[in-house]
Amino acid sequence: MKTPLISGLLTLFLLSVISAQEVTYEEYDLDNGLHVILHQDNNAPVVTTSVMYHVGAKDENPEKTGFAHFFEHLLFEGTQNIERGEWFKIVSSNGGRNNANTTQDRTYYYEVFPSNNLELGLWMESERMMHPIINKIGVDTQSEVVQEERRMRYDNSPYGRWREQMFIHLFKKHPYRWQTIGSLEHLANASLEDFKLFNKKYYVPNNAVLVVAGDINREKTKKMIEDYYGPIPKGEEIQRQTFVEDPITSTINAEYHDPNIQIPAILLGYRTPAQTNRDAYVLDMISTYLSDGKSSKLYKKLVDDEKKALQVFAFNGSQEDYGAYVVGALPVGETSLEDLKSEIDGEIEKIKTELISEKDYQKLQNKFENQFVNSNSSITGIANSLARNYMLYDDTSLINNEIDIYRSITREEIMEVSKKYLNTNQRVELNYLPEEATAN
Repeated sequence: MKTPLISGLLTLFLLSVISAQEVTYEEYDLDNGLHVILHQDNNAPVVTTSVMYHVGAKDENPEKTGFAHFFEHLLFEGTQNIERGEWFKIVSSNGGRNNANTTQDRTYYYEVFPSNNLELGLWMESERMMHPIINKIGVDTQSEVVQEERRMRYDNSPYGRWREQMFIHLFKKHPYRWQTIGSLEHLANASLEDFKLFNKKYYVPNNAVLVVAGDINREKTKKMIEDYYGPIPKGEEIQRQTFVEDPITSTINAEYHDPNIQIPAILLGYRTPAQTNRDAYVLDMISTYLSDGKSSKLYKKLVDDEKKALQVFAFNGSQEDYGAYVVGALPVGETSLEDLKSEIDGEIEKIKTELISEKDYQKLQNKFENQFVNSNSSITGIANSLARNYMLYDDTSLINNEIDIYRSITREEIMEVSKKYLNTNQRVELNYLPEEATAN
């Protein structure tokens, strides 16, 4: 009798937290097309300044991949008013920190400063946008950095190429078929003019959103934004291509040999819809139910109870145009990859033919409530959410109401979406093997 009471109290607590933490914001456009979002929170003397550009690996020429990720590094090299090698020194000497990251859909830069250095953060990001220096020494330096990253994260890392190999087979037409790291050969063969043209096309105000969040005075901040960003010229309108994949109608069997591993893995990958599609939210819940964490159905069965798997893992990546749900496992002892695949399919079949229990459904809801609260529990998290929701979902208000989508998903919907996407004839089956091994 205690468990339902505790679950109910937890739900009420999370609901009260969510209601209390509604994020207020203001958004507007500058004349040059830069979208601005301001969030004022004067509870702590910190401020995040961030810029998200609508450019990722999917915007690259298939013969010149890796550019978006390369620019994540290159645009720290220096500007007309920030000498080469000084960017990080300026940030750290003023009590700040900064970082950047790239996906297949966007590139994101941010600085976190004590709020008395707000103007510094605004100036630095405006410099990156208006006055970047793209020259041979910068390109050569960052080429070495990216090569080392490729070696560490992909080529020499155990299981480092599973995503690369899976997406090659999941996507045949869409640029999602290559990874953000791209091709080192493409980067090596690119001219300086190629890099300059890429910068001119994508790193422009009308392809960006600026978010300022934290301890600010909105009117003073608006004045600084106009002063620093208003003079930046608008870029040319970007024409984006649309890529439509043919449906997968029969199982795609694939195999890859990784010299860095000793234990094989089975990976099952399903192509899923764009992140704005309601089904993508349902698939988030399905992924969590089946394979997220030690209490998930697959982990509990294969690792804890039957001890057939050393590990069970999942990747549910919703993206702007398509997504991918990948579930996999590493066998223990004499367990074969075929046996693991059969066990995984058994659990997937259950979710397609039986409603999940009310207890499991409530547990899912609690987990998503908790994730929602945590995602907006810091100023940096709020800045990221505001930028992402505006740029990739075209709905900034999701920062407050996205959880309502998950709350509205029913057990029946979970069953129907499983039937729609998680079928053996609609997937890639990848045997990820040690160098000399064969699948069994």
